[in-house]
Amino acid sequence: MAAISLSKVEETAPALVSLYKSAGVSLRKHGLEGLRAAVYLVVDYSGSMKPYYKDGSVQALADRVLGLSAHLDDDGRVPVVFFSTDIDAVTDIALDGHGGRVERIAAGLGHMGKTSYHLAMDAVIDHYLDSGATDPALVVFQTDGGPINKLAAERYLCKAAKLPLFWQFIGFGDPGSRQFDFLRKLDELAVPGKRIVDNAGFFHAGTEPGRVPDAVLYDRLVGEFPTWLAAARAQGIVRPA
Repeated sequence: MAAISLSKVEETAPALVSLYKSAGVSLRKHGLEGLRAAVYLVVDYSGSMKPYYKDGSVQALADRVLGLSAHLDDDGRVPVVFFSTDIDAVTDIALDGHGGRVERIAAGLGHMGKTSYHLAMDAVIDHYLDSGATDPALVVFQTDGGPINKLAAERYLCKAAKLPLFWQFIGFGDPGSRQFDFLRKLDELAVPGKRIVDNAGFFHAGTEPGRVPDAVLYDRLVGEFPTWLAAARAQGIVRPA
């Protein structure tokens, strides 16, 4: 059973009903129906991201993540970290009032800087630990380029492998760009040489991420989560189901 019912979504966020239904199909397909998990969204606020804010791609991703979260978490909210050179905001999106939420948040932020993955990861880790949560967490981490400090990003990912957090990276932009070489490397870091479990995945959403079909996007967002869950449970990182 979903954490939030279809009738509740219809009442509080009717525009998300189709996304909610599509997310449910993907969760069932991957054996995740009935799972309880926290869902986070991390979004890149670097200068090169301006077109994706302008054309609604970031808002569309936020809506899709919210539709997914409604199945996994009953509070109707997704914590969101906006990052560039530093942390620009730690806030949330909610079923109630989700429309235009990204635009409203971005309007209050300052200069669009560079990309400090490790600071965004640190913000998520702090939020998760401070929340006192015991359920596993799916962190949807969106970016359109590599980090300014690769060593720090790799170190944070490897240390975070001991926590019940799975990092699903999603790239906006040209899939052939060398900017994504680092994320490919993160996706393939040695286990157990570098980290106790494989705690990250990566896929491209292309230059028009808003055009990726909902079903395809959800399959990619949750496709590696079950494998990580099994490994994390086996290592005692996530409590048994």
